[in-house]
Amino acid sequence: MDRQRIDKWLWHARVVRSRSDAAALVEAGRARLNGQRALEPSRLVRVGDVVTLALDRTVRVLAVQGFSERRGSPAAGRALYRDLTTSSGSEACAFAGAWRINSR
Repeated sequence: MDRQRIDKWLWHARVVRSRSDAAALVEAGRARLNGQRALEPSRLVRVGDVVTLALDRTVRVLAVQGFSERRGSPAAGRALYRDLTTSSGSEACAFAGAWRINSR
């Protein structure tokens, strides 16, 4: 298998709890594939593609590393991607909080 629907891949990778949640996430415009907004759950992802997701309070950047025929364990789901999300957002928040404390 060299490609898979983005909604199915998000579900197999255990990014969302159900495939319908994955489809809703994509249709709401909260998913990008290689920088382009993916508006159709049927959009295909390939190995090497970068998926950016705007979740409730976070943005996750995931590099597609593989596919699965079935939804497996959480460990199997994590094996389908490499998380490219940097912790600079939390470091920036910590820095801003320290600045506020020190500026008083």
